[in-house]
Amino acid sequence: MTTNLPSFPAVDENPLDTCLRFREIAPVVEVEFPGGVPAYLALTHKAAREILAGDNRTFLRDPRHWPALHDGSIPEDWPLRAIVQGGHLSTMDGDDHRRLRGLIGTAFTPSRVQALEPRIQQIIDELLDEVVAAGDGVDLVPAFTEALPMWVICELFGIPAEDRLRLRNWTSTLLAHTTPPEVAFATQNDLQAFLHELVERKQREPGDDLTSGLVQARDEGDRLTTDELVGVLWIMLVAGHETTVHLLGYAIVALARNPDQLALAKAGDRWADVVEETVRYRHSVMMTSFRFTAQDVTVAGVRIPKGQAVGVVYQASGVDPGEYGESANEFDITREQTGNLGFGHGPRYCIGAPLARLESRLALATLYRRLPGLSLAIDPDDIPYSPSFFTIGPLSLPVHLGAAQP
Repeated sequence: MTTNLPSFPAVDENPLDTCLRFREIAPVVEVEFPGGVPAYLALTHKAAREILAGDNRTFLRDPRHWPALHDGSIPEDWPLRAIVQGGHLSTMDGDDHRRLRGLIGTAFTPSRVQALEPRIQQIIDELLDEVVAAGDGVDLVPAFTEALPMWVICELFGIPAEDRLRLRNWTSTLLAHTTPPEVAFATQNDLQAFLHELVERKQREPGDDLTSGLVQARDEGDRLTTDELVGVLWIMLVAGHETTVHLLGYAIVALARNPDQLALAKAGDRWADVVEETVRYRHSVMMTSFRFTAQDVTVAGVRIPKGQAVGVVYQASGVDPGEYGESANEFDITREQTGNLGFGHGPRYCIGAPLARLESRLALATLYRRLPGLSLAIDPDDIPYSPSFFTIGPLSLPVHLGAAQP
């Protein structure tokens, strides 16, 4: 499939810069993804909110509603097919979506997440002990911002420590738009096989973890098929750690670029505000996975025909001057966060939001308490970012530790 549409991402341009340029054209712009595949990008706060509010009705997530994926228009080896083709919670609609969301939502209530705080704090302390021991020049991405969310999500799902690294590698490979199609499909197969083995193991040897609880719901209540269970595990493991990895990385970069905001956070213990502003200012999710129009629809004044793919660009909508004024692209932890779409809106509001907030707040508070002189050992403009337009964040954050506190 070939089109005359503008390419996304543009060659040699940061995906966010491309989207900000497109936003000057219209709130919603039709673009061409790799492989010549057309889709629409929602780029303003208003457009994003309208689409999120229309989930399960006007905008559907099941890829069966995207004719181009099934009529031969999109080749079988399209690089993004492994992500788009479905089979997990985020690609379900209506009653199926509500049923599965209800089953797993009980594990992520604010009270249950709050009960995890002592264990999360212990993990943070242990990781920072290792960071301090590694000394000046340590890279915080593998040592801290990747390690913490991966450790927490694996404990939550009862996944052995020795499997953390390969889960992280599978996720990074799947989400990178530079991954060759054959590698993406092979990675997806490997991950699915691992999750099926995990389900079988938890059926034989149940534990006090979320996977065992979901297996019990499947076996006792007949409410969850094996494929649905694997699909739930897939999205929760991938989305449940990847976004927090990048949230922490972006926060550290933003605070390095804005020492006045770091001083405010330290003085007022405003780490929760740092988390909320980071989610707005540089969302871990560059663009959501596709939604599909159930009918002709107009979004922010732009008409989108039925059966089209639409991506919500969180990073562009988060710095929309139409919503946040002239200071939209400034990092300001004193900003009023009313209306922030960072954790979604409507029926698909992020189930894991309480956990992401808790992890990130504790991690940042402890990091800067123990390492008050922490600074980047690299120019912020030289930081490499992950090659994805779904989730994007720093790949490396070498730092000077300064004097460590106990």
